[in-house]
Amino acid sequence: MSSASAGARPDTITPAAPRTSHVLLFVGMTFGLAWLVALPLWLGDGLASPWFPLVSVGTMLTPTIAALVMVLLIERPASKARALGLRPLRPVRRLVVYSALGVLVPIALVLIALPVGALLGVFPADFANLSGFREELARQLAAAGQASPPVPVEAIVAVQLLSLPLAAVINLLPALGEEVGWRGWLLPRLMHLGPVRAILISGVVWGLWHAPVILLGYNYPDAPGWLGLTAMVGMCILIGAVFGWLRLRSGSVWPAALAHAAFNGAGASYVLFAAAESRVDTTQATVLGWSGWIVPLILVAALLATKQFRPRETTPTRARGVTQAAGAVIAGRAADERSARHATGG
Repeated sequence: MSSASAGARPDTITPAAPRTSHVLLFVGMTFGLAWLVALPLWLGDGLASPWFPLVSVGTMLTPTIAALVMVLLIERPASKARALGLRPLRPVRRLVVYSALGVLVPIALVLIALPVGALLGVFPADFANLSGFREELARQLAAAGQASPPVPVEAIVAVQLLSLPLAAVINLLPALGEEVGWRGWLLPRLMHLGPVRAILISGVVWGLWHAPVILLGYNYPDAPGWLGLTAMVGMCILIGAVFGWLRLRSGSVWPAALAHAAFNGAGASYVLFAAAESRVDTTQATVLGWSGWIVPLILVAALLATKQFRPRETTPTRARGVTQAAGAVIAGRAADERSARHATGG
């Protein structure tokens, strides 16, 4: 039985209020699967385990697995692809515009967090000399038996930055594994609560879902587990709001998936600009820490103020055209009948 109420389509961008049990079932599946996939890390060497790359990718697929269970076995909507945000792909122009924003906005948010953190004194930056990156590069070259890089360090950094959009394309499929669940299935089913509550709830869920690796020190290696997980939830609320905006305004999960992929690809860019012999506290610096949330918070506030979280109509253009044409025919016939009655004195 569909989660939508009678008479409402369950596969639209704003379905009717779903059963709470459906949302809880989805969340329970994602959390349970994430802990199950991460179990080899907890039983082994943690993040140092050789299984970590495979576990990382496997964990990212768990929201999609849960969403597929919901649409294939529980809700059974008429269009399963639409219910997951994979369709429609039209209008093409709108999809392309929001996909481009999905690539560029997260990269900008990641990079702008660095000078903000430096101004606030929590990010040990060296933008002029790139001393930290030079130090790390020298270490890697020495291990490979090379004395110096074949090109200037500045050129290497420039190439790294220019390749960030390409990283979004490379990381798209793993990111889609998360986004089909979080922004494809979950977010639209919370929108009946209002955009603020939907953003908060989906962000908290997304953040807590990272617990199996965050509690092992992922992203926040110097913080106690509770603090790292709290910081992760805060970051996921704000960045998730940006991804949600892309999902709702485009009517598709693809721009959100590209945004997630771009965000992941740009996340480690801070190592390019950190000062030598410094330790970066990610609970305070980079986009993972509080100083990196300032600009995303301003952006999300502006989006809320301008009502940019209102979902766009996702009815295909052709269907709208048919409906409008049918309405015009009916209206025309009604006008003819009124004219005929008037002429005969009816």
